[in-house]
Amino acid sequence: MLDIVRREGKLLLKTDMRLFTSTINANWVRQLEYDDDLAERLDAFVSRFGCMQDTIGDKLLPALLIVLGEKPGAVIDNLDRAERLGFLRSADEWITMRQLRNQMIHEYIEDMEVLTHALNTGHAFVPTLVNIANKMIAEAERRING
Repeated sequence: MLDIVRREGKLLLKTDMRLFTSTINANWVRQLEYDDDLAERLDAFVSRFGCMQDTIGDKLLPALLIVLGEKPGAVIDNLDRAERLGFLRSADEWITMRQLRNQMIHEYIEDMEVLTHALNTGHAFVPTLVNIANKMIAEAERRING
């Protein structure tokens, strides 16, 4: 699982760099209809952003909590533990990232301003998401290699 999270992080960073080569605004979003390459990069970014969140939150975090001798619980409880353990700055920040993912998916066509804001905020959160993953990976490896 650690290798999967590492690979997802590398792919997310790569896609992030390819997508955010210029300012993303309403005009940029309008071009998606006419630029298949750009639309595919957007789809890859949204997919990788969400996939990495799913893998970290649904798989890595519960497994790490078990390794740390804690019983995984509901997602919000796991996030609170991750915050307390120093993996997250805050559970609220994670929830904000999750909402961004949903906005990027559901507002794709409907609201250019919401999509623009969600994409730019998601881009700003990429280092945070990768950092969370790296902290968890480091702790898991420390515990495994003892």
